[in-house]
Amino acid sequence: MTGTYDVVVLGGGSGGYATALRASQLGLSVALIEKDKLGGTCLHRGCIPTKALLHAAEIADAARESARFGVRASLDGIDMAGVNAYKDGVVDKLHKGLQGLVTAAKVNLVTGAGRLVSPDTVEVNGERYTGRHVVLATGSYAKTLPGLDIDGDRVITSEHALRLDRVPASAVVLGGGVIGVEFASAWRSFGVDVTIVEALPRLVAAEDEDCSKAVERAFRKRGIKFKVGKPFESVERTDTGVRVTIAGGEVVEAELLLVAVGRGPSTANLGYEEAGLRMDRGFVLTDERLRTNLPNVYAVGDIVPGLQLAHRGFQHGIFVAEQIAGLNPAVIDEAGIPRVTYCDPEVASMGLTEAKAKEQYGADKVQTYNYNLAGNGKSNILATQGFVKLVRVADGPVVGIHMVGARVGELIGEAQLIYNWEAFPDEVAQLIHMHPTQSEAIGEAHLALAGKPLHAHA
Repeated sequence: MTGTYDVVVLGGGSGGYATALRASQLGLSVALIEKDKLGGTCLHRGCIPTKALLHAAEIADAARESARFGVRASLDGIDMAGVNAYKDGVVDKLHKGLQGLVTAAKVNLVTGAGRLVSPDTVEVNGERYTGRHVVLATGSYAKTLPGLDIDGDRVITSEHALRLDRVPASAVVLGGGVIGVEFASAWRSFGVDVTIVEALPRLVAAEDEDCSKAVERAFRKRGIKFKVGKPFESVERTDTGVRVTIAGGEVVEAELLLVAVGRGPSTANLGYEEAGLRMDRGFVLTDERLRTNLPNVYAVGDIVPGLQLAHRGFQHGIFVAEQIAGLNPAVIDEAGIPRVTYCDPEVASMGLTEAKAKEQYGADKVQTYNYNLAGNGKSNILATQGFVKLVRVADGPVVGIHMVGARVGELIGEAQLIYNWEAFPDEVAQLIHMHPTQSEAIGEAHLALAGKPLHAHA
């Protein structure tokens, strides 16, 4: 139904549907406009399908390495049709569940490409939806570089990579950030000869430097090649694939080039500038309460400068719905948003890196401790290597937690509580951690930083 609503949401991804569901829960009338499928990039072309692909890769590694655990098994190959069926099945199940939630919440879901035609109105398929409040949640797209044309065949983005019906013999991954290392990790497990090309001096450069070093060591051991500090120069299509030239004239040939240089805000040609929104390089600028410069217009998720993470957008959506409803929610601390990179080994982090903490508090005010997973029983059972690194302010709280190792992403919940509750090491050291679990590594690290190490050296 067209007409006037309490809230009109443009975009049905993590930020948009969270806004709609919470607003409806709070008794507000909502129109949710989505041009594609409810759930957006995260559900259909990002988080969920890539993690399904990575789990299939983990199964392949388990089969390949089964003998070390005394299990006789063999890896006969990768059936990409089967992998894709499994991946798509997970996505379809979650999509149907989400559709059911939106229907039950009595949100008016409008399918079509929306455009902001005035600060309080969105037009879709010639129909107009007016909101007492408008929330912009149009998400992001896979970026490329100037002069680098994506053809979807030899030069692809992550969205094309998720639809591949074959396992390529070799691939160059342009970009050593989260997306790049996750695909490189999965493809290597599938038997692909992978080379990562990264212009910055290290892989996963946004993470703590110790995490980068650990990932690089593990990737070398796994046979994943990488060239850091090497900007891309050009790509040439050949009879068998691509020829990629990087800084210094070095050439890398492969069957495919995956362009994984980050994501840009999807804000072009949506009427934002014409409506008078304050923008910067395509991003919508907001205050700390996610209000734009236009009255009663908010922005959430990837179009707001900051971390481009689905759970950030989701929390943005809840926050804005509560803000509109007058609940005055607490402002979201961007540093308090958990981060996980699902390569093998995983990287999970909270708060400030060591470098950022020293920059903020001064080098003499920062203490760190690295607890090696070699001292953790469950990590030995899993045959994984890595660490839990703590960063604290001297005589103050823990301001950074950084972890590397198999399954450490599952530990991020406790790490989030430690950071966001501004816990001191001796407070966490009092907590009892189940044995044998990897969570004990968090406990041991805090014991050590509190001055009473047990399964670790001071």
